[in-house]
Amino acid sequence: MRPNRPVTAVLCAAALALTAAACGPGDGEAGGDAKPTVAASLPSGADGIKIPDQLKDKLKEHGIDLEKWKGGAWKNWNKDDWLREAGDYVNPIIEDLWDPDRMRRAEEPQRPAVDPDAGKDQGVTDPTPVPVSAKPAGAPYHKSVPEAGKVFFDGPEGSMVCSATVVKDPAHPGKSNMVWTAGHCVHAGKSGGWYRNIAFVPSYNNAGKSASALKGAAREEVAPYGVWWSDWAQTSDQWIATGGPTGGKGAPYDFAMLHVTPEKGSGKSLEETVGSALPVEFNASAVPKIANMTATGYPAAAPFDGQKAYQCTDKPGRLSLVAADPVMYRIGCTMTGGSSGGGWVAAGSDGKPALVSNTSIGPARAGWLAGPKLGPEAKKLFEGVSGKFK
Repeated sequence: MRPNRPVTAVLCAAALALTAAACGPGDGEAGGDAKPTVAASLPSGADGIKIPDQLKDKLKEHGIDLEKWKGGAWKNWNKDDWLREAGDYVNPIIEDLWDPDRMRRAEEPQRPAVDPDAGKDQGVTDPTPVPVSAKPAGAPYHKSVPEAGKVFFDGPEGSMVCSATVVKDPAHPGKSNMVWTAGHCVHAGKSGGWYRNIAFVPSYNNAGKSASALKGAAREEVAPYGVWWSDWAQTSDQWIATGGPTGGKGAPYDFAMLHVTPEKGSGKSLEETVGSALPVEFNASAVPKIANMTATGYPAAAPFDGQKAYQCTDKPGRLSLVAADPVMYRIGCTMTGGSSGGGWVAAGSDGKPALVSNTSIGPARAGWLAGPKLGPEAKKLFEGVSGKFK
């Protein structure tokens, strides 16, 4: 599988040779095994790192020298420097690191890995869905999909990108700072650790301008509601232990929560700033009872360029990769790498729109997407992040 990750992510193959759907530096295919290269350097004129007080002790705890970190030590990805465990996450703010040009450069997709043994009809798997052509989301995005946006981050392969969704926080009604995305958009899984410089941009390119029109654009045009840095990220233990470039055994648990803070504070929460947030549904109806689901994302692999939001709506089917693991949702959709982490919306238990999944894997040749069914593990993760910031 290839997770539909940052455009260095994983989607699944039609022959169930799956790969993640994120995007990163590469050659026009979505997801897959990236060959390590030097991470992108700081843009000229970038401000120094602003390290919140609550993170200083965490950095020291891991033996991170603050001065070296400011000087670019975050670009060191050798095994000893790559924090891995669930409690290791640190993500100091680097003001103006994610400028418009760097955001665009993060959207070059990589060739997906192909796993010929992935998804061989274990458990309950419905017939492969008919491809559904992705349709452009209505611009301005703030009116049509105000909760949607993009996640940017750095890994050994360079700058990468995913999609994500603003979700409600029960601990802070109407004032949520929580964002839902895929696990492979924050952590490399069994072979690596936490990605760095993770930031969320709601309503990226709100006006839906073309890539050429965005060249030289002011930051306010591509990030009209600001850049929000992740001061905490959490994914499932299963993804950390078993996730990989083709999804692996961690695919049914490929989800993550971000708690974010504004790069340049306004005093308002993310939910107040964008004016909306979706509830998360952890007890969605059985697949045969769901009329349809709508997936939203910013696909960056050809024929898309990562600058615009798209959507697919389809009646879901089931995909089982390992009989003992939860079944995944699957819909027909032609979105490619970069759409990873984007929210799937369906009617919740109260009949109102709710987030029920996120894009995780899909075929090397785009035609469908699959996402995890959010169950007890996802609920525990969600409640843990919410409770951490009461």
